[in-house]
Amino acid sequence: MKIALFDTKSYDKHFFDEANKEYGYDILYLDAALNHHTAILARGCDVVCPFVNCTVDRDVIDILASEGVKLIALRSAGFNNTDYQYALKKGIPVVRVPAYSPHAVAEHSFALLLALVRKLTHAYVRTREFNFSLSGLVGIDLHGKTMGIVGTGKIGRAAIDIAKGFGMKVLAYDPYPAEIEGVEYTDLDTLLKESDVVSLYCPLTNENRHLINERTLEDMKDTAYIINTSRGGLIDSEALLEALKARRIGGAALDVYEEEAGIFYTDQSDEGIADDTLARLISMPNVIITSHQGYLTKEALMAISQTTLGNIREAEEGKVLTNQVR
Repeated sequence: MKIALFDTKSYDKHFFDEANKEYGYDILYLDAALNHHTAILARGCDVVCPFVNCTVDRDVIDILASEGVKLIALRSAGFNNTDYQYALKKGIPVVRVPAYSPHAVAEHSFALLLALVRKLTHAYVRTREFNFSLSGLVGIDLHGKTMGIVGTGKIGRAAIDIAKGFGMKVLAYDPYPAEIEGVEYTDLDTLLKESDVVSLYCPLTNENRHLINERTLEDMKDTAYIINTSRGGLIDSEALLEALKARRIGGAALDVYEEEAGIFYTDQSDEGIADDTLARLISMPNVIITSHQGYLTKEALMAISQTTLGNIREAEEGKVLTNQVR
Protein backbone atom coordinates (compact mmCIF):
# COMPACT_ATOMS: atom_id res chain seq x y z
CA MET A 1 0.00 0.00 0.00
CA LYS A 2 1.33 3.41 -0.99
CA ILE A 3 0.00 6.39 0.92
CA ALA A 4 -0.01 10.06 -0.14
CA LEU A 5 -0.02 12.09 3.06
CA PHE A 6 -1.03 15.65 2.20
CA ASP A 7 -0.36 18.86 4.15
CA THR A 8 2.56 17.26 5.96
CA LYS A 9 4.37 19.06 8.77
CA SER A 10 7.63 17.94 10.37
CA TYR A 11 5.81 16.55 13.41
CA ASP A 12 3.47 14.52 11.18
CA LYS A 13 6.42 12.82 9.51
CA HIS A 14 8.09 12.08 12.85
CA PHE A 15 5.06 10.38 14.37
CA PHE A 16 3.93 8.59 11.21
CA ASP A 17 7.44 7.23 10.69
CA GLU A 18 7.39 5.96 14.26
CA ALA A 19 3.96 4.34 13.96
CA ASN A 20 4.78 2.95 10.50
CA LYS A 21 7.52 0.74 11.94
CA GLU A 22 4.72 -1.73 12.70
CA TYR A 23 3.21 -1.58 9.19
CA GLY A 24 6.00 -0.87 6.70
CA TYR A 25 3.88 1.18 4.30
CA ASP A 26 5.36 3.36 1.58
CA ILE A 27 4.38 6.89 2.65
CA LEU A 28 4.78 9.81 0.26
CA TYR A 29 4.93 12.97 2.37
CA LEU A 30 3.57 16.01 0.54
CA ASP A 31 3.75 19.60 1.79
CA ALA A 32 0.77 20.67 -0.31
CA ALA A 33 -2.78 20.53 0.98
CA LEU A 34 -5.13 18.29 -0.99
CA ASN A 35 -7.38 20.17 -3.43
CA HIS A 36 -8.29 20.00 -7.11
CA HIS A 37 -4.90 21.48 -8.07
CA THR A 38 -2.84 18.98 -6.09
CA ALA A 39 -4.92 15.79 -6.25
CA ILE A 40 -2.88 14.60 -9.22
CA LEU A 41 0.09 14.22 -6.84
CA ALA A 42 -1.63 11.08 -5.53
CA ARG A 43 -0.92 9.30 -8.82
CA GLY A 44 0.31 5.78 -8.11
CA CYS A 45 -0.98 5.80 -4.53
CA ASP A 46 -3.61 3.52 -3.06
CA VAL A 47 -4.55 5.83 -0.18
CA VAL A 48 -4.70 9.58 0.35
CA CYS A 49 -4.41 10.99 3.84
CA PRO A 50 -5.73 14.57 4.08
CA PHE A 51 -5.80 16.90 7.10
CA VAL A 52 -8.48 19.32 8.34
CA ASN A 53 -7.91 22.16 5.88
CA CYS A 54 -7.71 19.96 2.80
CA THR A 55 -10.63 20.06 0.37
CA VAL A 56 -12.03 16.70 -0.66
CA ASP A 57 -14.98 17.72 -2.81
CA ARG A 58 -16.45 16.08 -5.92
CA ASP A 59 -13.80 17.48 -8.25
CA VAL A 60 -11.02 16.13 -6.05
CA ILE A 61 -12.74 12.77 -5.61
CA ASP A 62 -13.17 12.41 -9.39
CA ILE A 63 -9.43 12.93 -9.84
CA LEU A 64 -8.58 10.48 -7.06
CA ALA A 65 -10.91 7.86 -8.52
CA SER A 66 -9.37 8.27 -11.97
CA GLU A 67 -5.93 7.71 -10.44
CA GLY A 68 -7.02 4.48 -8.75
CA VAL A 69 -7.12 5.68 -5.15
CA LYS A 70 -8.95 3.10 -3.05
CA LEU A 71 -9.27 4.83 0.32
CA ILE A 72 -9.44 8.32 1.83
CA ALA A 73 -7.96 8.11 5.33
CA LEU A 74 -8.62 11.36 7.17
CA ARG A 75 -6.19 11.96 10.00
CA SER A 76 -8.72 14.01 11.92
CA ALA A 77 -12.04 13.58 13.67
CA GLY A 78 -13.85 16.19 11.59
CA PHE A 79 -14.98 15.41 8.05
CA ASN A 80 -16.91 18.55 7.10
CA ASN A 81 -14.54 19.28 4.18
CA THR A 82 -15.02 15.81 2.69
CA ASP A 83 -17.94 14.73 0.49
CA TYR A 84 -17.88 11.22 1.91
CA GLN A 85 -21.19 10.21 0.35
CA TYR A 86 -19.98 11.05 -3.15
CA ALA A 87 -16.68 9.31 -2.44
CA LEU A 88 -18.53 6.14 -1.48
CA LYS A 89 -20.55 6.32 -4.71
CA LYS A 90 -17.23 6.39 -6.55
CA GLY A 91 -16.12 3.30 -4.65
CA ILE A 92 -13.79 5.10 -2.24
CA PRO A 93 -14.66 4.70 1.45
CA VAL A 94 -13.67 7.45 3.88
CA VAL A 95 -12.29 6.65 7.31
CA ARG A 96 -11.32 9.03 10.10
CA VAL A 97 -9.80 9.24 13.57
CA PRO A 98 -12.85 9.70 15.81
CA ALA A 99 -10.88 9.98 19.05
CA TYR A 100 -7.19 10.51 19.61
CA SER A 101 -6.76 12.44 22.86
CA PRO A 102 -9.87 14.22 24.08
CA HIS A 103 -7.79 15.51 26.96
CA ALA A 104 -5.47 17.39 24.61
CA VAL A 105 -8.25 19.54 23.16
CA ALA A 106 -10.11 19.97 26.45
CA GLU A 107 -6.95 21.01 28.26
CA HIS A 108 -6.08 23.49 25.51
CA SER A 109 -9.49 25.11 25.81
CA PHE A 110 -8.88 25.72 29.50
CA ALA A 111 -5.37 26.99 28.82
CA LEU A 112 -6.97 29.53 26.49
CA LEU A 113 -9.64 30.36 29.03
CA LEU A 114 -7.16 30.94 31.85
CA ALA A 115 -4.92 33.04 29.64
CA LEU A 116 -7.96 35.12 28.67
CA VAL A 117 -9.57 35.70 32.07
CA ARG A 118 -6.27 36.23 33.91
CA LYS A 119 -4.80 38.39 31.11
CA LEU A 120 -1.67 36.24 30.95
CA THR A 121 -0.65 37.30 27.45
CA HIS A 122 -0.63 40.97 28.50
CA ALA A 123 1.30 40.15 31.68
CA TYR A 124 3.87 38.13 29.73
CA VAL A 125 4.52 40.94 27.24
CA ARG A 126 4.86 43.47 30.05
CA THR A 127 7.39 41.54 32.07
CA ARG A 128 9.42 40.85 28.93
CA GLU A 129 9.81 44.64 28.80
CA PHE A 130 10.52 44.81 32.57
CA ASN A 131 7.14 46.39 33.27
CA PHE A 132 5.87 44.85 36.49
CA SER A 133 2.80 47.05 36.93
CA LEU A 134 -0.44 45.20 37.69
CA SER A 135 -2.67 47.97 36.40
CA GLY A 136 -5.24 46.61 33.94
CA LEU A 137 -4.54 42.98 34.78
CA VAL A 138 -7.49 42.32 37.09
CA GLY A 139 -9.07 38.97 36.23
CA ILE A 140 -11.88 36.79 37.53
CA ASP A 141 -12.17 33.54 39.50
CA LEU A 142 -13.45 30.54 37.60
CA HIS A 143 -14.60 28.94 40.86
CA GLY A 144 -18.34 29.41 41.27
CA LYS A 145 -18.90 30.52 37.69
CA THR A 146 -21.20 28.71 35.26
CA MET A 147 -19.59 26.83 32.38
CA GLY A 148 -21.78 26.13 29.35
CA ILE A 149 -20.59 23.04 27.45
CA VAL A 150 -21.98 22.70 23.91
CA GLY A 151 -21.43 19.10 22.84
CA THR A 152 -20.87 16.31 25.36
CA GLY A 153 -18.89 13.79 23.36
CA LYS A 154 -15.50 12.59 24.59
CA ILE A 155 -13.87 16.03 24.43
CA GLY A 156 -16.86 17.75 26.00
CA ARG A 157 -16.87 15.23 28.85
CA ALA A 158 -13.16 15.74 29.45
CA ALA A 159 -13.86 19.48 29.62
CA ILE A 160 -16.69 18.86 32.09
CA ASP A 161 -14.29 17.04 34.41
CA ILE A 162 -11.86 19.95 34.26
CA ALA A 163 -14.63 22.48 34.89
CA LYS A 164 -15.76 20.53 37.93
CA GLY A 165 -12.18 20.58 39.19
CA PHE A 166 -12.30 24.36 39.11
CA GLY A 167 -15.49 24.29 41.14
CA MET A 168 -17.66 25.53 38.29
CA LYS A 169 -21.35 24.82 37.78
CA VAL A 170 -21.81 22.99 34.46
CA LEU A 171 -24.68 23.44 32.05
CA ALA A 172 -24.70 21.31 28.90
CA TYR A 173 -26.43 21.24 25.56
CA ASP A 174 -26.35 18.30 23.17
CA PRO A 175 -29.01 16.93 20.80
CA TYR A 176 -28.15 13.52 22.27
CA PRO A 177 -27.80 14.06 26.03
CA ALA A 178 -26.06 11.52 28.23
CA GLU A 179 -26.25 10.72 31.92
CA ILE A 180 -23.35 12.69 33.42
CA GLU A 181 -23.20 13.22 37.15
CA GLY A 182 -23.29 16.83 38.24
CA VAL A 183 -24.27 18.13 34.80
CA GLU A 184 -27.54 19.87 34.04
CA TYR A 185 -28.72 19.57 30.44
CA THR A 186 -30.71 22.48 29.09
CA ASP A 187 -31.67 24.08 25.79
CA LEU A 188 -29.12 26.22 23.96
CA ASP A 189 -30.88 29.54 24.63
CA THR A 190 -30.90 28.92 28.38
CA LEU A 191 -27.27 27.82 28.35
CA LEU A 192 -26.21 30.98 26.53
CA LYS A 193 -28.17 33.25 28.85
CA GLU A 194 -26.93 31.71 32.10
CA SER A 195 -23.30 30.80 31.34
CA ASP A 196 -20.27 32.89 32.26
CA VAL A 197 -18.19 30.80 29.86
CA VAL A 198 -19.50 29.07 26.72
CA SER A 199 -17.20 26.43 25.24
CA LEU A 200 -17.86 24.56 22.00
CA TYR A 201 -17.05 20.85 21.59
CA CYS A 202 -19.16 19.71 18.65
CA PRO A 203 -18.54 18.75 15.02
CA LEU A 204 -19.52 21.15 12.24
CA THR A 205 -22.64 20.17 10.30
CA ASN A 206 -25.00 21.94 7.93
CA GLU A 207 -27.46 22.22 10.81
CA ASN A 208 -25.14 23.91 13.31
CA ARG A 209 -23.07 26.16 11.03
CA HIS A 210 -22.96 29.61 12.65
CA LEU A 211 -24.48 28.20 15.81
CA ILE A 212 -23.05 31.31 17.42
CA ASN A 213 -24.41 34.22 15.43
CA GLU A 214 -25.76 37.73 15.88
CA ARG A 215 -28.93 36.52 17.58
CA THR A 216 -27.32 33.96 19.89
CA LEU A 217 -24.56 36.40 20.86
CA GLU A 218 -27.27 38.80 22.01
CA ASP A 219 -28.50 36.09 24.39
CA MET A 220 -25.15 35.90 26.17
CA LYS A 221 -24.08 37.95 29.17
CA ASP A 222 -22.04 41.00 28.25
CA THR A 223 -19.35 39.65 30.61
CA ALA A 224 -19.35 36.12 29.15
CA TYR A 225 -16.43 34.49 27.38
CA ILE A 226 -16.67 32.15 24.41
CA ILE A 227 -14.14 29.40 23.71
CA ASN A 228 -13.95 27.45 20.44
CA THR A 229 -11.56 24.55 19.95
CA SER A 230 -13.87 22.61 17.60
CA ARG A 231 -14.52 24.02 14.12
CA GLY A 232 -14.37 27.64 13.02
CA GLY A 233 -17.67 27.49 11.14
CA LEU A 234 -19.58 27.10 14.40
CA ILE A 235 -19.12 30.85 14.93
CA ASP A 236 -20.11 33.68 12.60
CA SER A 237 -16.81 35.54 12.83
CA GLU A 238 -18.15 38.89 11.66
CA ALA A 239 -20.99 38.73 14.19
CA LEU A 240 -18.49 37.87 16.92
CA LEU A 241 -16.30 40.82 15.93
CA GLU A 242 -19.26 43.21 16.05
CA ALA A 243 -20.29 41.89 19.48
CA LEU A 244 -16.75 42.39 20.78
CA LYS A 245 -16.54 45.91 19.35
CA ALA A 246 -19.89 46.79 20.98
CA ARG A 247 -18.73 45.23 24.27
CA ARG A 248 -21.70 42.86 24.25
CA ILE A 249 -19.41 39.97 25.18
CA GLY A 250 -16.51 39.74 27.59
CA GLY A 251 -13.98 38.09 25.28
CA ALA A 252 -13.18 35.15 23.04
CA ALA A 253 -10.49 32.51 22.75
CA LEU A 254 -10.35 30.69 19.44
CA ASP A 255 -8.20 27.80 18.27
CA VAL A 256 -10.13 27.63 15.00
CA TYR A 257 -11.47 30.11 12.46
CA GLU A 258 -14.03 29.59 9.71
CA GLU A 259 -11.71 30.90 6.96
CA GLU A 260 -8.50 29.43 8.38
CA ALA A 261 -7.54 27.42 5.27
CA GLY A 262 -4.43 28.91 3.70
CA ILE A 263 -3.64 30.91 6.85
CA PHE A 264 -3.40 28.54 9.79
CA TYR A 265 -0.39 26.20 9.82
CA THR A 266 1.57 28.71 7.72
CA ASP A 267 4.00 31.55 8.47
CA GLN A 268 2.36 34.82 7.42
CA SER A 269 4.70 37.07 9.39
CA ASP A 270 6.40 38.62 6.37
CA GLU A 271 3.37 39.54 4.28
CA GLY A 272 0.59 39.75 6.90
CA ILE A 273 -2.95 38.53 6.24
CA ALA A 274 -5.60 39.82 3.87
CA ASP A 275 -8.51 38.61 6.02
CA ASP A 276 -9.68 41.84 7.69
CA THR A 277 -12.01 40.09 10.13
CA LEU A 278 -9.27 37.82 11.44
CA ALA A 279 -6.81 40.71 11.62
CA ARG A 280 -9.28 42.75 13.67
CA LEU A 281 -9.99 39.83 15.99
CA ILE A 282 -6.26 39.25 16.59
CA SER A 283 -5.78 42.94 17.38
CA MET A 284 -8.41 43.03 20.13
CA PRO A 285 -7.16 43.00 23.73
CA ASN A 286 -9.84 40.57 24.90
CA VAL A 287 -9.26 37.96 22.17
CA ILE A 288 -6.72 35.14 22.05
CA ILE A 289 -6.24 33.12 18.86
CA THR A 290 -4.08 30.05 18.40
CA SER A 291 -3.46 28.23 15.13
CA HIS A 292 -5.61 25.10 15.48
CA GLN A 293 -3.15 23.48 17.88
CA GLY A 294 -5.57 22.02 20.41
CA TYR A 295 -4.69 18.49 19.31
CA LEU A 296 -0.95 19.14 19.23
CA THR A 297 0.43 16.91 21.98
CA LYS A 298 2.81 13.97 21.67
CA GLU A 299 0.13 11.61 22.91
CA ALA A 300 -2.49 12.85 20.43
CA LEU A 301 -0.12 12.85 17.45
CA MET A 302 0.94 9.27 18.12
CA ALA A 303 -2.68 8.19 18.55
CA ILE A 304 -3.62 9.89 15.25
CA SER A 305 -0.78 8.13 13.42
CA GLN A 306 -1.56 4.72 14.91
CA THR A 307 -5.30 4.95 14.28
CA THR A 308 -4.84 6.21 10.71
CA LEU A 309 -2.48 3.38 9.80
CA GLY A 310 -4.75 0.92 11.58
CA ASN A 311 -7.66 2.14 9.46
CA ILE A 312 -5.58 1.56 6.33
CA ARG A 313 -4.64 -1.95 7.47
CA GLU A 314 -8.33 -2.82 7.92
CA ALA A 315 -9.01 -1.69 4.34
CA GLU A 316 -5.99 -3.58 3.01
CA GLU A 317 -7.17 -6.79 4.67
CA GLY A 318 -10.78 -6.35 3.55
CA LYS A 319 -12.10 -6.07 7.09
CA VAL A 320 -15.08 -4.04 8.30
CA LEU A 321 -13.91 -0.42 8.51
CA THR A 322 -14.36 0.43 12.18
CA ASN A 323 -13.99 4.18 11.67
CA GLN A 324 -15.73 4.61 8.33
CA VAL A 325 -17.68 7.85 7.86
CA ARG A 326 -21.25 7.01 6.88
